[in-house]
Amino acid sequence: MNKRVLSISAVCVISALALTACGSSGSGGDSAGGPVTLKLVAADYGDKASNSSTLYWNDLVKTFEASNPTIKVDVQVINWNDIDKQVKTMIQSGNVPDVLQTGGYADKVADKLLYPTSDVLSTATAGNFIDTFAKAGRVDGVQYGIPFVSSARAFFYNKAVFAQAGISAPPQTWDDVKADAALIKAKVPGVTPYALPLGPEEAQGESMMWELGNGGGVTDPAGKYALNSQADVDTFSWLKSNLVDPGLTYANPATTDRKTAFADFAAGKAAMLNGHPSLIQMSTEGKVDYGVAPIPGRTGALKSTLGVADWMMAFKQNGHKDQIKTFLDFVYSKANTEKFDETYNLMPVTQDTLADMTSSGKHKDLEPFFALLPQASFYPLGDTSWDAVSAEIKKSIGTAVSGDPAKVLGDLQKKAQDAAADK
Repeated sequence: MNKRVLSISAVCVISALALTACGSSGSGGDSAGGPVTLKLVAADYGDKASNSSTLYWNDLVKTFEASNPTIKVDVQVINWNDIDKQVKTMIQSGNVPDVLQTGGYADKVADKLLYPTSDVLSTATAGNFIDTFAKAGRVDGVQYGIPFVSSARAFFYNKAVFAQAGISAPPQTWDDVKADAALIKAKVPGVTPYALPLGPEEAQGESMMWELGNGGGVTDPAGKYALNSQADVDTFSWLKSNLVDPGLTYANPATTDRKTAFADFAAGKAAMLNGHPSLIQMSTEGKVDYGVAPIPGRTGALKSTLGVADWMMAFKQNGHKDQIKTFLDFVYSKANTEKFDETYNLMPVTQDTLADMTSSGKHKDLEPFFALLPQASFYPLGDTSWDAVSAEIKKSIGTAVSGDPAKVLGDLQKKAQDAAADK
């Protein structure tokens, strides 16, 4: 996701370790049987003090506590650079939060720290999630990760460049992409026809979008790593032969990051690429007349997309299952989820908020993404080896479009199998 970072003012300012001593006690209430206090730790999506997530959570908690006087919520918002490190310190010191909102959950499941969602969500709340996102929160068939906000990917194209090249509609197949790119190269010199970023910033995302277009992906239907499947090898062979070798994209995609591709598109220097909703604002600011369409696949436009989510999770240590359920049911009300999504330009994970944002008419630019969300495909987020495998993909998969795709993907598959065996 496009995570904007802002440090917060801590109640205790001595050190990161001292921060962990400022939460609720392990009992969660006072010795006289007073209100239970839940500790909420959340990531900051704001890019300045005036829109820090602290403001959102403090306002939500104030309203929640007014209706639930026996439950207090202690809010701690931490910037994205520090949240994982600080939460790790909290867990090691025994000062575990009750509720955590951050980027991943699998390591907490592996350490047996979390409640399954069936313990901390009402039937109505659990049933309201977009199904693909709920399934992405499962480990071994049990859901622990609670989706909080989402993003998705779609195909962006420069309408002015397309018109100059005599192209009347966005491509739907890989052959269309190749043909359109060739026309752009011939008729609109100085513009990169297709921006293919396979550099280390987010190579795992760009590669998976192309793999999905050929019926491949990171894993097989059984959930096992399949990085060198024939479908994936064929995908990279096609990219090499049809985009890279003819000079229809960057000379060296393996060293080109997403931020470069996005900046080029927003400056009118690239004609086509896969992007997420943050590219809308960049393109608008760059005065690019852009269009958004489903991602082209080998034989037709994809009916799915790459989905990305951040997560909520509930810890068992303090034993506040019932209070957590009451709080999370409030957090996931339509009014609250829609307010957060609109405040931080993010996309919904719940069916009622998706329906409301789609029908409101206020989010025309996002409607192509909304249509794709229910069919989103995900990385193997519940596998604790995924972080290590993703890091390896980022480092080397881009070389598959300049070298031997079968060898590059074969080497990655071996590393993925080793990582899975070691988890």
